[in-house]
Amino acid sequence: MNHIKSIVFSAMLACTALQGHAQCAFRNDAFKAGEFLTYNLYYNWQFVWVKAGTASMYTVQSPYKGRQAYRASLTTRGNDKVDKMFVLRDTLLCYSSLNMEPLYFRKGAREGNRYTVDEVFYSYNGGKVRLRQHRLQNNGDHLWATKELDHCVYDMLNIFLRARSFNPTGWKKGHDIDFPIADGNSINPAKLRFEGRVTIKADNGIKYRCLRLAYMENEDGKYKRIVDFYVSDDQNHVPVRLDMFLRFGSAKAFLVSMKGLRHPVTSAVSK
Repeated sequence: MNHIKSIVFSAMLACTALQGHAQCAFRNDAFKAGEFLTYNLYYNWQFVWVKAGTASMYTVQSPYKGRQAYRASLTTRGNDKVDKMFVLRDTLLCYSSLNMEPLYFRKGAREGNRYTVDEVFYSYNGGKVRLRQHRLQNNGDHLWATKELDHCVYDMLNIFLRARSFNPTGWKKGHDIDFPIADGNSINPAKLRFEGRVTIKADNGIKYRCLRLAYMENEDGKYKRIVDFYVSDDQNHVPVRLDMFLRFGSAKAFLVSMKGLRHPVTSAVSK
């Protein structure tokens, strides 16, 4: 989650999601092309945390349908030892315009014996947002849907890129930012909730002052916590730790290394 330069911009996001207005551009103050983050991944197995593998997030500038865009990928890979207990293979990919408009999203998830793929294709015309949604179900069936909306819509990775530019100045614990979230076959309410500031030790041995942000999706009328992000309390808003609440348990990712950052890391406390 990154950094907006004024509180006005964070208010604009909430308004954009709620109003009938499809001007979905936003200012990126947080990252630049070439940022590469690596993590150690841990999985909770029968109340014991075990080293489960690695995760990485890579952001580059890349063409998408003839225009320059940001391409971001988040990949988790379990190791052979954990694979014997639980197979974890998630890959998230998104394209966002240089003005932070969502263009494409894909999530391929293998959790246990279950494998699914979600895709969302975005286009913009005449103040409208057009979505093409695709889901490959575990049984091999393909589901397609098309929707046209007069407000902005996001997915879990595009909203993360945008949120890295939020300015938390003035936020109090419990501050919510609401937005609609799309996956392969539905659009549902979601929110980011600010849960205060904490100090987190990464797997590189360094402690960082962090903002704690909970990403939640509405399921059956109740908000379900999907991921807790602990992001550096500086202009980069690099995820230092992620707590992921999976279908078959929970996992954590701790930062190992970061390269290609846009700003100095002023949140580091000590080793």
